[in-house]
Amino acid sequence: MTNTTTAAFAAHAGEYDALRRRLVPCFDALYGAAVAAAGPAPKRVLDLGAGTGLLSSMLLAAHPQVRLVLVDGAAPMLERAQAALGDAVEAARVQDLTGPLPAGPFCAVVSALAIHHLCDAAKAGLCARAFDVLAPGGAWVNAEQVAGDDAADDAALRARHERDSRALGATDAEWAAAQARMAHDRCAPVAPQLAWLRDAGYADVRCAFRAGRFAVLAGRRPA
Repeated sequence: MTNTTTAAFAAHAGEYDALRRRLVPCFDALYGAAVAAAGPAPKRVLDLGAGTGLLSSMLLAAHPQVRLVLVDGAAPMLERAQAALGDAVEAARVQDLTGPLPAGPFCAVVSALAIHHLCDAAKAGLCARAFDVLAPGGAWVNAEQVAGDDAADDAALRARHERDSRALGATDAEWAAAQARMAHDRCAPVAPQLAWLRDAGYADVRCAFRAGRFAVLAGRRPA
């Protein structure tokens, strides 16, 4: 994630949660699938690109025993996450996703709508580095914005995204601002992202959820 991308998201920290529900039309289903893919009782979870803690808060609601380690490049986002999550936060680190990961082992490494800001080589490298900090049997869960399989498919998915977001009340100004932020995106199709997981050694690699431009990509470190 570049400094420009980080600044763009830090500037919207205060309104980010409400915006995300309008700009991610399948919000509840996407995040629900990510929580389910993290496993039945995760005790220690690393949240990459944690933002304001939306995914971590849902994990905490489902698993009150979980301890959370948060990583994000935008300090204002992490401040909101820590305030919301309280004592469940074991540690929070301001850094981009290309840096060294916090020490494991983790029951799950999760992310929501963050990794698509990296180039493809960095995405694949992050999958591999996350594998190394997972406990045996631990889950990789990436709730992600993905690209279409080709240019025509991608254009159709983008048109669906705008239509569905506007149906949920996204205004012209909100959609224009979203487009400006999405200019930093480097989305990849589902198939190569699943291949990167297999190459890194993950088992049970799958697309656990898909709705238009949004998907949950998952795998596990073999037990």
